[in-house]
Amino acid sequence: MQLPFSLLLLSVSLLTSPEAVSANFIKRAHETALRHSKGLARDLRVALQGIGQPAGALLIPRDVSPAIDAVVQKVFCVSPTKGSGGGLAGSGSASGAPSATVGVPNPKATPSASSNWKMIQSWQGQSFFDGWDFWDTADPTNGIVDYLSQSDATAKGLASISSSGTALMKVDTTNNLSSNANRASIRITTQASWTLGLVIMDAVHMPTGCGTWPAFWSNGPNWPAGGEIDVVEGVNDYTNNQATIHTNPGCSIPSLTTSSLDITGTLVATTNCAAAETQNAGCGIRANTNNSFGTGFNAISGGVYAMHWTTEQISVYFFPRSSIPSDIAAGNPDPTSSAWGTPMALWPATDCNMTQFFYQHVAIFDTTLCGDWASGVWNNAGVPGQEQSCAQRTGYSTCEAFVRAEGAAFEQAYWEVNYVKVYQEKNQTSS
Repeated sequence: MQLPFSLLLLSVSLLTSPEAVSANFIKRAHETALRHSKGLARDLRVALQGIGQPAGALLIPRDVSPAIDAVVQKVFCVSPTKGSGGGLAGSGSASGAPSATVGVPNPKATPSASSNWKMIQSWQGQSFFDGWDFWDTADPTNGIVDYLSQSDATAKGLASISSSGTALMKVDTTNNLSSNANRASIRITTQASWTLGLVIMDAVHMPTGCGTWPAFWSNGPNWPAGGEIDVVEGVNDYTNNQATIHTNPGCSIPSLTTSSLDITGTLVATTNCAAAETQNAGCGIRANTNNSFGTGFNAISGGVYAMHWTTEQISVYFFPRSSIPSDIAAGNPDPTSSAWGTPMALWPATDCNMTQFFYQHVAIFDTTLCGDWASGVWNNAGVPGQEQSCAQRTGYSTCEAFVRAEGAAFEQAYWEVNYVKVYQEKNQTSS
């Protein structure tokens, strides 16, 4: 096996002068390795293009999105991973003033003695951005965005904390960019990582509108070896969320039917979750409710998404603002409670080992523009919320032309987040 150049360079440096290897050097070497990984993944997609797909199907990764649109979805994202080992790694726990508008629970709330879960990480309030890294390199999904560093994002007002204590992540709204310019945007990744657990994200608002492609997901190292769990994702004016997993070969789900999986959503891709064997389609499940994403979500002041990851299954729940279970609001989540009901999406461990195909995950927020998915379905209609194509709605023949000319159209392209919390079972060790 041939080692990437960045790893060879790092090895030589460590042997000759280990004390001279700075943290910044290691970070840059790691980023270079990630870029090589993305190139390898892209080569695999090209080599596999067309296998098992209808004539004319496109090959779309996260880095691009699949070509099936009932679905056309993004499928994966190679991202830097902080920390290592099972359970929680890294630091950056933060809590602060809750949002007065949506009744965020006091971060000091103590779970009852009957709780089987302990909170290991929390980002909330004035210190929400502590413990996140700002991605400030090229967008791997080919969007026309420039992701900003934390200092630049703060200076431009694109990353901030509102007066009510919510975290805001916005897109630049300058009109009439040049023909090859990108819009500034935000992508952040947790410094902490974990294996198994319960991730709860409470948001008041998410980006929406033609040209947008927002997502909240978790990702493991060495994509797709560490797996990817897309919790919230969609494009343009979509109103129904799509949750998807992507893995190494060997992971599948046992059925295509909603009843056998015991979910409220609908499977829109394949039962084979392996990225390399499905042209990165993975196992995608779309919500059947039109308030789970985009304008519908924002109209109800959002709600809570919960991703429950155990050795037996991975499941995703959505609770509208008016239906958030009291155990979540009290800081005492209990996925076994009847109040949680049936999950929107579920992937059982029947034919997918949940710690072999998923491990050391970090959480990620981003908003890209156009890119492989949003641009790829610019002329499409028929998906919930997209009864008319964006080309028809905007009068622009391409996503890129619209995004560069119409900055004011992105006033609603922002995340407003109350908190993100990570829990693990009390009997699980953090190493």
